[in-house]
Amino acid sequence: MTSTRRGTRKKSGPLRKLLVLIVVLAVILVALIALWYLLAGRVPKPIPIPPGPERPNAQPATCPDVQVVAIPGTWESSDTDDPYNPSANPASLMLNVSRPLQEQFDSSRADVYTVPYVAQFSNPVAFPPDGQQSYNKSRAAGTAATNDILIRRHDECPLTTFLLTGFSQGAVIAGDVASSIGSGDGPIPADLVLGVGLIADGRRDPGAATDVGTPVTGVGAELSLAGLKIPGITMTGPRPGGFGDLADRAVEICAPSDGICDAPPKALKPSNWIGSGLRLLEYNNNPVHAMYNSYVVDDTGTTATQWIADWAVQKIEAAPVPAHY
Repeated sequence: MTSTRRGTRKKSGPLRKLLVLIVVLAVILVALIALWYLLAGRVPKPIPIPPGPERPNAQPATCPDVQVVAIPGTWESSDTDDPYNPSANPASLMLNVSRPLQEQFDSSRADVYTVPYVAQFSNPVAFPPDGQQSYNKSRAAGTAATNDILIRRHDECPLTTFLLTGFSQGAVIAGDVASSIGSGDGPIPADLVLGVGLIADGRRDPGAATDVGTPVTGVGAELSLAGLKIPGITMTGPRPGGFGDLADRAVEICAPSDGICDAPPKALKPSNWIGSGLRLLEYNNNPVHAMYNSYVVDDTGTTATQWIADWAVQKIEAAPVPAHY
């Protein structure tokens, strides 16, 4: 009887050690995953309109009538770039919008500001790490930088009106900021926004804005993959309330087969896996996301960037001229 008990103890001893080791490893793994998520960053929250006095009848002579805010896409900017002469990426798509506006309007009529921000999208499973900022962190930095220029300009120039435009990650940022403004909890009042022009918006929600160009059946990638959360990449789904009070002033351009804005709806649903997989082949063979400078959106041969620039010109020309002192 005694020898049997000793044998059981001898057998259970290594088993307990193994269980303890498994528990310790599991705790370490959970801690590492939690740390991974924390370091990768979270999606930024909108900021409320700062309190301020009622609008005056005139504003300083140094204030522009219109403030254009352009937000470049992934790998098309840097946080040290010059907002009035951006050179981080000479091939940046948004330069095809911002430069024509700078050439056509004096800065007193339209000040064209290109938001400098990280503009990166790190591969979360790259080993070794690729050294880039995560999408969440880059997006948060871009959102903060966009809100900053809007708040500063509105504080200095309370009668200046605004026009927002962006491409790809920049379109997500511009759209998110516009959504917060349209819902009444953004950095500036909605009535001061002339328009919102987005190209390849990753949160494109059919019907939320006026679509320009060939109709597409898909949705933004963040709607397609809504609910997916991996370290540094959060797919946030549609914007709650869309663009709110700015819905009638928001326009979207999305080329067919662009996986950023024309992704299959509910791609993570098991019954949609086959159809979504076939769309992946379509994206691989037609990389239109990098071709918006040549993507034609109407019968006259106007490209996406030309259309947005022309649309912006019309908005600026029709904008009010505030009194100055």
